Amino acid sequence: MTESISQHLPELAARLNSPITIGGKSIPNRLWLAPMAGLTHSAFRQALAHYGSCGLMFTEMCSAKAVPTEKPGVSPVFNWHTWELPNLVCQLVGATAEEMVIAAKRVEDEGFFAVDINMGCSARGMIKREAGAALLRTPDKAAEIVEAVREAVSIPVFVKFRTGWSKEIEPAMAMAKRLESAGADCLVFHPRVAPDKRTRPPIIDHIRSIKEAVSIPVFGNGNVTTPQHCLDMLDRTGCDGVSIGRMAMARPWLFAQWTSGFTPDDNIFQDYVLRLADALEQDFDPIRGIKRFRLFMAYFAANFRYGHSLQATFSTAKSMDDVRRMAREHIRPDMELTKTPNMNLYSL
Repeated sequence: MTESISQHLPELAARLNSPITIGGKSIPNRLWLAPMAGLTHSAFRQALAHYGSCGLMFTEMCSAKAVPTEKPGVSPVFNWHTWELPNLVCQLVGATAEEMVIAAKRVEDEGFFAVDINMGCSARGMIKREAGAALLRTPDKAAEIVEAVREAVSIPVFVKFRTGWSKEIEPAMAMAKRLESAGADCLVFHPRVAPDKRTRPPIIDHIRSIKEAVSIPVFGNGNVTTPQHCLDMLDRTGCDGVSIGRMAMARPWLFAQWTSGFTPDDNIFQDYVLRLADALEQDFDPIRGIKRFRLFMAYFAANFRYGHSLQATFSTAKSMDDVRRMAREHIRPDMELTKTPNMNLYSL
């Protein structure tokens, strides 16, 4: 099950390993984890950290309304390990400056590296609350939130956003300028319109338009699954770095592989599942743990040519002991990999 070392890795590593300073804080490399609801929780981040070399990790989406009263260790979302904090950004989603400021102050008090404002989630519930990508419809309100958070905290302020609600890039460029003027230290841009549930490919060249519109760092995000894809995004857009989402779930060692020359051995996939199972058991109650594992499994199974069968097998697991037993029985070194993960298996 060994993966060939790509000819693009040395060049890519040289590009990604240049440190970057954002909001007065230094980050060792330019390959980051993207925040994903239900997926980039503390258990996954623990497995990711084992393989190393992720420039910044992000929490899953945290409700700004809930954060002020959440109890770490009890909350399934606003939860972390102390060792993560110097390298961990908390993503907040909210609809008003008032609720975002209170939550951002809590994030700073807990010791997070930075706060990230979600302006990309287009789930029905978020749009109904006028949060997430709904803020792209109201640029004045979006800028007001960023300005209020910037004034309230001293840690860096990130914004992740999409193209908007139409395919034209000009409104997104104007929004980027507003966000910069409001005090954002870094933008992470996903070049899809808000209603698009990944049915169409992202328009990668739109990242260049955002990069050219502002003077603060811009990181690109969207369908980066290979070293060549990553190089292409850097070359075509001039972005300052790359944020990896679904591929990080499929192969979390890619951060070490693309930046540090890590070579996965034949047992890496089994090792990953076993580590994640242990971390889920540690960080979640049994019911939540299995639910989180099932969300993850679509991304993991997408690595394999016969991933549908593997996903069906693991869907019958009722406990982490079942997961560990199935991993030892069904994940073998001779399983045929896909060149890039099967997008049809991705459920989100």
